[in-house]
Amino acid sequence: METKLLRIAEIAKSQPKLKFTSLAHLLNEESLKQCHRELPGNKATGIMGVTKALYNENLEENIKDLVRRMKTNSYRPKPVRRTYIDKPGSKKKRPLGIPEYEDKIVQKGIAKILNSIYENDFLDCSFGFRPYRNCHDALKILNVYIEQRYTNYIVDVDIKGFFDNVDHKWMMKFLEHRIKDTSLLRIIARFLKAGYMEEARRYKEDHGTPQGGVASPILANVYLHYVLDLWFERKVRKECKGQAYIVRYADDCVPRKQLKCA
Repeated sequence: METKLLRIAEIAKSQPKLKFTSLAHLLNEESLKQCHRELPGNKATGIMGVTKALYNENLEENIKDLVRRMKTNSYRPKPVRRTYIDKPGSKKKRPLGIPEYEDKIVQKGIAKILNSIYENDFLDCSFGFRPYRNCHDALKILNVYIEQRYTNYIVDVDIKGFFDNVDHKWMMKFLEHRIKDTSLLRIIARFLKAGYMEEARRYKEDHGTPQGGVASPILANVYLHYVLDLWFERKVRKECKGQAYIVRYADDCVPRKQLKCA
């Protein structure tokens, strides 16, 4: 799969307007077993309580059955298990959605495919949840803008409840800019609409992508690439009299503006 992903990345880079029509076949037995091996074994479990060790006991049959269900369009992601953690600097709790282990495997495979395509599309201002980029890199470039450039305005932005309020319809439209494989899009849509379980009750979702999902970070970056990064690059910067920059880490960003001096 790695060789094929590299090839996809090359094509995505050389043809920025190309729509990929055949991607779901990459979620085959070998690639999904590799995703299983790469997943950590000490993470919280989903609603069925299946651990990596338990899934591994009958790995061959489990993966074969998973691939069969995806090929026959009968694969249905299970609702995530809703749990809450403390939110730093606040009395509020942050909701997390813990997927079932099998769904983590599929999401891992999907995340690899999406990363191979969109890493060539994402702008340099984006740092969160990307390969070879982290919060320290974001802070370094932010320091350069503040300390070495003339600065008039700095705005610290945090999108309130972003992961809980992602619009599913627009998410799928954004993905369709680059992906025309209906099988893969169908699986992603089912993940978005799987809902969550809390106190033995199932809740359906028509918006949001759960924090805690393996594919949620790349999906969030795709969404924000279109609604924030490109908007800032193509509209805001052109309307500014001076220079304007943005540094984004996931749903936190710092737009900065420099006006022309007389």
